This record gives sequence, C-alpha cells and structure tokens, in this order.
Amino acid sequence: MSDRDVLEILRLYPRIYHACHVRHARARSTGFALSDRDSMLLGHLDGEVPRNPGDLAEHMGVAPSTMTETIDRLEGLGYVARSRNGRGTEIRLTPRGEEAMAATSILDAGRVGILLARLAPRERSRAIGGLALLASAADRMRRDPKP
Repeated sequence: MSDRDVLEILRLYPRIYHACHVRHARARSTGFALSDRDSMLLGHLDGEVPRNPGDLAEHMGVAPSTMTETIDRLEGLGYVARSRNGRGTEIRLTPRGEEAMAATSILDAGRVGILLARLAPRERSRAIGGLALLASAADRMRRDPKP
C-alpha cells in the first residue's frame, strides 16, 4: 500500500458522499420514528447475517442495557427480529427495517440508484464489490485497530 492509495480514497470518497448525501429528517418528522442512533444501528444490521447485541453495544459505545432497550423498541416497530441461538441472542434486519434504514440513511437511496445507473452492469458489480471489500476491512479494523 502506498501513500498514493490513501490519497485516492481521501480524494474519491467525499465526491461520492457529497453527490448522494441528504439532510436528515428525524424521529417525529418521518413516518419511521427513528433517532440518529436508531438509524446508525439499523445500518449495522443485515437481513441475512445476524449480529450479537453485546458486540453492537460495545461497538456503538453504549451500555448493554441501552442496546437492549433500543432493540426492544425497534423490534416493536417491526424493524428488527430477535432470535436465540446456542450462544445467546442475535438480531437481524427485517424487510421493514431495510425500508426504514434506506429512508433514514445518510445517503439518499434515489441518488445512489441514479449514481449506479450511470455504470454498466459490470462496472456496477465491480464498484459494489470494491465497497464490500473496504467495508469488510473496516469491520476487521474496528475489531482489531492495530496496523
């Protein structure tokens, strides 16, 4: 890895962010009743791969009891589903949660769609694959921040 690689990410990411970022409408001003923290939590979830609430609490810097209260509320709204496995509780994003997450994301789903539509199918696949690689590395970095 070179300093040039770092500079390219620093140069390119803001262009994507600024093209697709929107002002936020929160809580009572939307039909989804989500706070910024709620939206952030939904952004950390997936409909297929479950997450451990304790790990999420630690990652987000909140007490486990606060995470439990938040999950209880989001489950009541139909945004997350809780299940048990041999090691404890896990949560997943529901289809309704995916809708809420997309509607309250820092990026506007419509603008992201327009951006992706400007790419040929193969380019689109490569772009999404590249972002998936960076997101996976970011997940690993959060777990172990040492270089």
